[in-house]
Amino acid sequence: MPAVQLLLLVCLAWGVGARTAQLRKADDRRGRCQYTFSVASPHESSCPEPGQAMLAIQDLQRDSSTQRADLEATKARLSSLESLLQQLTRDQSARPQDTEEGMQKELGTLRRERDQLESQTRELETAYSNLLLDKSTLEEEKRHLGQENEDLARRLESSNQEVARLRRSQCPQARDMPRGSREASKWNLENLDFQELKSELTEVPVSRILKESPSGHSRSKEEDMGCGELVWVGKPITLKTAEAITGKYGVWMRDPKPTYPYTEETTWRVDTVGTDVRQVFEYNLISQFVQGYPSKVHVLPTPLESTGAVVYEGSLYFQGSESRTVIKYELSTETVKAEKDIPGAGYHGQFPYSWGGYTDIDLAVDETGLWVIYSTEASKGAIVLSKLNPENLEVEQSWETNIRKQSVANAFIICGTLYTISSYSSADATVNFAYDTGTSSSKALAIPFKNRYKYSSMVDYNPREKKLFAWDNFNMVTYDLRLSKM
Repeated sequence: MPAVQLLLLVCLAWGVGARTAQLRKADDRRGRCQYTFSVASPHESSCPEPGQAMLAIQDLQRDSSTQRADLEATKARLSSLESLLQQLTRDQSARPQDTEEGMQKELGTLRRERDQLESQTRELETAYSNLLLDKSTLEEEKRHLGQENEDLARRLESSNQEVARLRRSQCPQARDMPRGSREASKWNLENLDFQELKSELTEVPVSRILKESPSGHSRSKEEDMGCGELVWVGKPITLKTAEAITGKYGVWMRDPKPTYPYTEETTWRVDTVGTDVRQVFEYNLISQFVQGYPSKVHVLPTPLESTGAVVYEGSLYFQGSESRTVIKYELSTETVKAEKDIPGAGYHGQFPYSWGGYTDIDLAVDETGLWVIYSTEASKGAIVLSKLNPENLEVEQSWETNIRKQSVANAFIICGTLYTISSYSSADATVNFAYDTGTSSSKALAIPFKNRYKYSSMVDYNPREKKLFAWDNFNMVTYDLRLSKM
């Protein structure tokens, strides 16, 4: 049967161009039914030969093989497409998780960048605040230097007039004097005031004039121990450096009139950085102070404010925190012996020194006793000096100066005279003003004062040692002094 079908197909193929086709059915000689299918061909008069039919069949088989190959290739491609579709489906189902993880990583990165930007912003804000403070300080120093320049110009003009007057006057002739006495009598040609004036005009320190007596010999120790006017401040000598940030500024002192059980070597120190300053470190020996080994630590019943504390006759005198109260604390018994408000005194940043630090009330000790340096609303910011009774802290006498407290960096008292320092940060600062309580008068000075570490927060005078004690940017230093003869 398949052969018949193929034969029919061959006949159809050969008869594509035929116009008509016939199918006959008849009995053969044996009586069986025989079908006859005929197609009229314009080219051939009969059906093809069996060999030609076989060729056609082979062509059909080749076409079938080709189709099968194409089918197999199509199946292979379809299988590849199905695999790819499955992979894409799996990737699509996995992608949300990967995307979420990627987004989390990106979010973490953005948060870190935000934190870094916030940190940088804070640092910039801090730097900007510091720049504003420095700008304010520089403007204040500039204004003060302008005033000082005007004062120096007036003094120079007055000095020039005085020099001209003295040159017009008659002076003794040195050539008429004996040869041996010329050098000895050199200072007698002009009076001492003119010598000091001449020293200033030639920029020679006054100390060089006063260092030697008229005979050329050095002054005796007894003369140096007496009172006099400050004429020279030596270079700072560093004794101790603070170990922690709380020691950036503070106060340290020795008692000029020590009482039992303390000696002239006993040293006290207070680190004043912080809002609740109560610890007072006590050192029996100077070596202990230098090495940083306190023999005792006092805890004050009331917090201390600023760097204006002093020790005098066995007691610590200090300003109570955020108040105008001065407190007397007896060190040996660790008890408060007296408290007193300073009338009208500014406090907690109202009238500090130029460096700040709530230094509105500054206690001081000199050869004559206990003092307090402050300012009031009534004095309009000018420095007021008051002598205190060390027993009950009563104000015995007061002086109002013409020196603005906020225009100077620090102040101290020697022999009843107030001295101020021009700058707490300049390496070439000066002791720039002096106010004499004996004459109630002030004058400008220009005595060099070195801020070696450029942040002097405390300067006090010790009348027993004739030195200045200072705290300069973590460092506790001393300055040698020279006073003129009274």
